[in-house]
Order: sequence, then structure tokens, then C-alpha cells
Amino acid sequence: MIRPALLDVVELLVAIPGENLPLGAQGTLVHQHNHDEFEVEFVDERGETIALCPLNRQQFVVVWQASTETAVSIPDQIAQVVDLLPSTARNEVLDFARFLSTRQTSYPLAA
Repeated sequence: MIRPALLDVVELLVAIPGENLPLGAQGTLVHQHNHDEFEVEFVDERGETIALCPLNRQQFVVVWQASTETAVSIPDQIAQVVDLLPSTARNEVLDFARFLSTRQTSYPLAA
């Protein structure tokens, strides 16, 4: 699993209504409080801070890694989300992936 690190860009898996941040909003990790809690800064199009809030690891996925200066692939983003799920939900995701793999005419599998 991808470990969040300072200056990584993350994307919210939940809305944060108190901060007016919708699901999918992107921010930058600016401080790590402990193993699972981070301070995330969200900015507007002018680069001005619109929210600075503590988030638990369950609330976001890493979409860009500062250490490698690369975007996180879709499969790796999916793996992050799946890792955050309880085991019963992971099994449902696996069942759904199997279902999609049977629909090769609509969704060709990657080589």
C-alpha cells in the first residue's frame, strides 16, 4: 500500500461539509500528526489556503507522490481504497472485479 508522505497530493474519499470541501477535493499533506492522522492544506485557483484540516488516513487516497514526482496509477488508487475497507467489503469488490472481467467485450482487459 502507498504510504502518505509530506507534500503528497491527496484526494478526499468523503466530503468535509464543515470546511466546504466536496468528495474528490484535492489537497497537500503538510504535517503528519501520527501514523494515521495528517494535516492537509486545500488551496483555491490563486494558491490561497481555503482550508487546513486534520484528516484520518481513512478519508483520502494519495494521487500524486512528491518523492517520485509522479501521479499514482488508477490501479494503485483503487488498491488504496480497497485496503481501507473491511474484509467483507473487500470480498464484494473482488466479486465485482470478477464480474467485470467476464464482460470482456465491453471492458477489454489490459494486456
